[in-house]
Amino acid sequence: MAVFLFSLRDHFPVFMKILILGATGRTGKLLLEQALKAGILVHALVRDTDKVKVIDRNLKLYESKTLDRTALRLAMQGCDAVLSTLSISRKSEFPWSGLKSPKDFLSHTLRNVLEIANELHIRRIIITTAWGVHETKKDIPGWFRFLINYSNVGAAYRDHEIQENLLQASPTDWTIVRPVGLTNSRKNRKIRLTTHNQPKPSLTISRSNVAKFMVEIYKTGDYKQEAVTVSEVRG
Repeated sequence: MAVFLFSLRDHFPVFMKILILGATGRTGKLLLEQALKAGILVHALVRDTDKVKVIDRNLKLYESKTLDRTALRLAMQGCDAVLSTLSISRKSEFPWSGLKSPKDFLSHTLRNVLEIANELHIRRIIITTAWGVHETKKDIPGWFRFLINYSNVGAAYRDHEIQENLLQASPTDWTIVRPVGLTNSRKNRKIRLTTHNQPKPSLTISRSNVAKFMVEIYKTGDYKQEAVTVSEVRG
């Protein structure tokens, strides 16, 4: 059953409907799962709908690339928020492996999202970038800074920086979620939120907990115009 909020202004229920970008990725699959579990109406724009194994009456799939503005506009129609877990993928986990995505894939997609959001009066935008982007680069371990600076791992971080700049300059109610190292654990651990490196984050967080956090702040409206590092409380 779909979740709805009661609008005192208009005196009728307002259904919660979001567009998810990246719904077939490792974190995006879990975001889709958590959003549907919360009863939220979901649109998902994916390159291949066969990769979505979920069947739910609250889910509507759109098949196209996110850089297709016509398809993106259609998928955003009727939504009140866009949640993105997109990243720049490599051909393998090897840091120097070739890129599968264009170097400006994230920023190009976000530019389109912001322009269409303005046309459709969509204000809430929540994206994942990474710990190590912008001012948090000084806080990460030195070996990881080396990978960002000298391997293809850095391609995603450089485009994440442009993403963050675009979002922070926009008139939207944005939130930037910066996960630390992602794991595939399904344990439900308490999340530690960090700004300006305080409190100091732990080194890992599960994709599942990132997804839960994104759904929660969409529902509550918390952390608007904020960039927060998310990790898990240990011990």
